[in-house]
Amino acid sequence: MNASSPLLQRIKLERHAVARNAVIATVTLNRPALRNAFDDIAIVELTGAFRALSEDPQVRVVVLAAQGPAFCAGADLGYMQRMAGFSDAQNRADAMGLATMLNTIYSCSKPVIARVQGDAYAGGMGLVAAADIAIAAEGAQFCLSEARLGLLPATIAPYVIRAIGERAARRYFVSAERFDAAEALRLGLVHQLCPAETLDAVVDTIARAIAANGPQAVVECKQLVREIGGRAIDTDLLFDTAERIARVRGSDEGKAGIASFLGKYSPPWTAGE
Repeated sequence: MNASSPLLQRIKLERHAVARNAVIATVTLNRPALRNAFDDIAIVELTGAFRALSEDPQVRVVVLAAQGPAFCAGADLGYMQRMAGFSDAQNRADAMGLATMLNTIYSCSKPVIARVQGDAYAGGMGLVAAADIAIAAEGAQFCLSEARLGLLPATIAPYVIRAIGERAARRYFVSAERFDAAEALRLGLVHQLCPAETLDAVVDTIARAIAANGPQAVVECKQLVREIGGRAIDTDLLFDTAERIARVRGSDEGKAGIASFLGKYSPPWTAGE
């Protein structure tokens, strides 16, 4: 896939080279007139894009961005109208498609940075929570608005609860209150706020910092957090962590990284910068 592909109707996919055989990929929600609300087509495209990027050895990091003033307003009205006529089986299949899309972003082997330039509501907030890193413009607003429509944020719940904690989720799931970027930062939904005019520079700095690291080490680091977080610190965990670092130390990348550090030269994965 690429940005000019006629197969992409709802998103853009761009790749920017940062070193030899190394790129930063950007997936951009591209329905600004509809506040980047998603439908079944967008869900399929996002799922396919993140699966492909996860498996692409050249991709070091993925930026999830959006065109226009809003990041993502959740599901679009036309899509919701069609859903109202779905059978139970159709509703279950459609919901599973959304759940799969969110999990594909969350479990992408490459770090995902959400570039949140504007409002993120409902499923849009799920996209932010599924990313590994979220940087937001100071004017962005957030809302888990599902309860206003007699619905619930079920498919996004695993990621939002992990991001903001159960206590905050209890409030915002049931109240459907809007909250600002400062509150999103306090809750841990986003990692950093910045003026809108510096958002691209901040995201690019973080993406390039990730791309300068050992590519396999970055993949392993992301997996480490996902698999170790929340586990009891017991003998099994000690053996697990020891096995992980021993395996990586003995890998070609680990050996090359240590040699370049001791020899005071650039590691091979930054060649061409």
